[in-house]
Amino acid sequence: MNQIEILKYLEEQKTTRTITDLIVHCTATKPGAKVNVDVIDGWHKERGFKKQPQSGRICGYHFVVLPDGTIETGRYLSEIGAHVSGQNSRSIGICYVGGLDANGKAADTRTPEQKEALIWLLSRLVVMFPDATIKGHRDYSPDLNGDGIIEPWEFVKECPCFNAAIEYSNI
Repeated sequence: MNQIEILKYLEEQKTTRTITDLIVHCTATKPGAKVNVDVIDGWHKERGFKKQPQSGRICGYHFVVLPDGTIETGRYLSEIGAHVSGQNSRSIGICYVGGLDANGKAADTRTPEQKEALIWLLSRLVVMFPDATIKGHRDYSPDLNGDGIIEPWEFVKECPCFNAAIEYSNI
């Protein structure tokens, strides 16, 4: 969808869910991987996720940002996501395609178009959900040493392969 279509979509979305978190993810795919919401629907169906009654989607994310900056919609905002165990009922999941380098190692592979689209989308979601904080999936890893800081060695996943909380702190 283009920005005008996404704005219209956001205006139409109504939810009574209390949203406290906007959680950024990556697909953990190498550059050039042909991934979109339909592909993720298939992945998540294989993992046992259920088709949603309103959107008809299985994809656990609410938005997917393609390498060219196109934003695709997954689950409706009124539908609980399936992207971070224990956090789904109060969050919105936003996923960019990428996250692995050509060798399969975790890397920030966002294209300039994805970076721009993520900022644009998150800026609109913060207006809709002003009490929400922006974090990455990795920020929900357990604090294994109990020091109040989730350090890189404690990450269950490296997703989204950059520090979303810091990068988007000005939004």
